[in-house]
Amino acid sequence: MSDLFESLKAKISGNNLRIVFPEGMDERILTAAGRLAKEKLVTPVLIGNIEQVQEKAKSLGVSVEGAEIYDPHNYMMMDELVASFVERRKGKATEEEARKILLDENYFGTMLVFTNKADGLVSGAAHSTAETVRPALQIIKTKEGVKKTSGVFIMVREDEQYVFADCAINIAPDSTDLAEIAIESARTAQMFDIEPRVAMLSFSTKGSAKSPETDRVAEAVQEAKKMNPMLILDGEFQFDAAFVPSVAQKKAPDSPLQGDANIFIFPSLEAGNIGYKIAQRLGNFEAVGPILQGLNRPVNDLSRGCNEEDVYKLAIITAAQALHK
Repeated sequence: MSDLFESLKAKISGNNLRIVFPEGMDERILTAAGRLAKEKLVTPVLIGNIEQVQEKAKSLGVSVEGAEIYDPHNYMMMDELVASFVERRKGKATEEEARKILLDENYFGTMLVFTNKADGLVSGAAHSTAETVRPALQIIKTKEGVKKTSGVFIMVREDEQYVFADCAINIAPDSTDLAEIAIESARTAQMFDIEPRVAMLSFSTKGSAKSPETDRVAEAVQEAKKMNPMLILDGEFQFDAAFVPSVAQKKAPDSPLQGDANIFIFPSLEAGNIGYKIAQRLGNFEAVGPILQGLNRPVNDLSRGCNEEDVYKLAIITAAQALHK
């Protein structure tokens, strides 16, 4: 695991990337931000009352030297953010409504990213996923050609690294959603120096079972191949046919994947969520994520049960996403 993050740290170091932390009064956020600033990996941008944030950091014995602190209630460039927000929402918010909305730290932080005053955002230590992701979807929005954002986990065990998706966002993706998730997951993998080999999973291998569920995955395979003909991608596969060479040889002898897939696209959120937790708890893999993909700028969501190390690592990943873009 250390090799993965040492590589990412080497990539982002010296690029002066600015990562927003809307939850500037949270102990875990402050401790991680202090560490990131001390190591000069990123410039943390903390949101909150400036005096209160400084006092809280002092009480924790944390130095926030090298970090920036902004208070939405006293921000000199608020007029610019308000105007930009009103324009972006295209009639869905008046100037008066925008001023009220931007007092919310997640909306304020997201606008800093949207207006290029920061490179990415990490929130969720004290907010729900919806409170973190909604501003990103409304303001930053998904990339051209991508309908929906999705969430991946990098599964790490010693020198093994795999990508599991979607394990966080889309409950019942259709074939186009699955194809988009596959393409975006391949891009995410490359950020971690994983050469993508993508398997689209099902309970069927190459038509061994027939149902609307297997048809949806088979259709997704064809759509994804049209989106990126150069990508090594195939399916539909049962997991063993995607991962075990001897099984692949029997079940899918003509596939470009011969039990050597490293990106696994699950057919539904329930399958993805169950799958990554089984690998985590029974296989002793570390699950890094969820990493949100498909957005124009990186925004990532912490668990409310996170610790300082989780914040630190997700900030590094967010900075790497900004650099990779």
